[in-house]
Amino acid sequence: MLFSKNGRGDTLAFENVRVVDPVRGIDETLTVRIAEGTIAALEPTAGPSGGRILAPAFVDPHVHLRTPGREDEEDLASGTRAAARGGYCAVLAMPNTDPVVDSAAVLGSLAERAKAEAEVPVGFLAAVSRGQEGAQLTEMVELAEAGAAGFSDDGRPVASPGLLRRALQYNAVAGRPLALHCEEPALSHGGHMHEGAVSAELGFGGYPSVAESAMVARDLALAAYEERPLHLLHLSARESVEALRRAQAGGVRASAEVTPHHLCLTDEAVRTLDPNLKMNPPLRSEDDRQALIEALADGTIAAVATDHAPHSREEKEVPFEEAPFGVTGLETAFAALFTHLVEPGLLPLATLLERMSAGPARIYGFAEPRIEVGAAANLVLFDLEQPWRVDAGAFRSRSANSWLLGATLRGRVLQTVAAGKLVYSA
Repeated sequence: MLFSKNGRGDTLAFENVRVVDPVRGIDETLTVRIAEGTIAALEPTAGPSGGRILAPAFVDPHVHLRTPGREDEEDLASGTRAAARGGYCAVLAMPNTDPVVDSAAVLGSLAERAKAEAEVPVGFLAAVSRGQEGAQLTEMVELAEAGAAGFSDDGRPVASPGLLRRALQYNAVAGRPLALHCEEPALSHGGHMHEGAVSAELGFGGYPSVAESAMVARDLALAAYEERPLHLLHLSARESVEALRRAQAGGVRASAEVTPHHLCLTDEAVRTLDPNLKMNPPLRSEDDRQALIEALADGTIAAVATDHAPHSREEKEVPFEEAPFGVTGLETAFAALFTHLVEPGLLPLATLLERMSAGPARIYGFAEPRIEVGAAANLVLFDLEQPWRVDAGAFRSRSANSWLLGATLRGRVLQTVAAGKLVYSA
């Protein structure tokens, strides 16, 4: 279930624009008319679009809105404003807040706040375990009935295989996706970056890729045994991709997501010692990066997720090893991926658009944003030719811990329509 401010839909027109909807096979110059929030007409037109493209708006299945508990870093209003600027028509918020979203009371309070504050529709995942402590399951059926979009202990793995098995069984009744952070703490403990040549040279504790892939393999094995679906959060390692591909080929109903930073960067970037390059899972090797790109291209990984994780300036302006994990990403995701993957020819534009829109919507069972007459207007207009500089002062997010500060990107979002309303215009 998604929650946002109520209000009437807008009446708009996007004239003489290149329209790309890869799921419906549309790539032509059209005028798109919106009447009271619904796509009313698609009219063929002639002439160039001037580099502008209109596409189905994006869905981010993995954001941290820091509400409740750390509204100094982000809140429902600022986080969804950031999403609107990034071209998103819907986002899903993780439950590792203070208090944790582990009861219908906390979830209900968030839903009411979203109806008053959220600029774009937002859904909330609830925790798998009470307090995310890994000891006792939450009341998953009650939480699903209260509107939980899914279940996750993100930030922490479900360390106990017995608890995860019970969660898979119980989730057959709850009927919501189970989204897993795959990390073996005994292997990642003390790690600040990917374990490899760069960590050895810099003298930082290493976080090996096997800390992720070992847990991925375990979680996929349990899902196969229980014949239940699951979703793997922010994959970063080649071995994880290979395990996922084998499981899917064997009939396991498993999906996965990948972040822009893992698709664009490697651990070599950490040589700058910029704390905004510290995230969990960490940036890995070029071999890992190539495996992630290949998996996104062939559909093994079905979704791009930002893992938008705001932190205060004071928290990040410390030596690298003392900084918390996490970077922001809502306002830069498309442009970063267009600049780093599409322009160099590593990924087709249509594939990127699908993985940022229909792909994540499908995983969580939401209606896919689509461009067709009668559909709710969920659209993003961007300019592929216009360069823009990533400036912390322009962020709509409360936090500016971006790995892209000062970078020049192409693919600027010009307007976003979410749930029929114009929520952003440059």
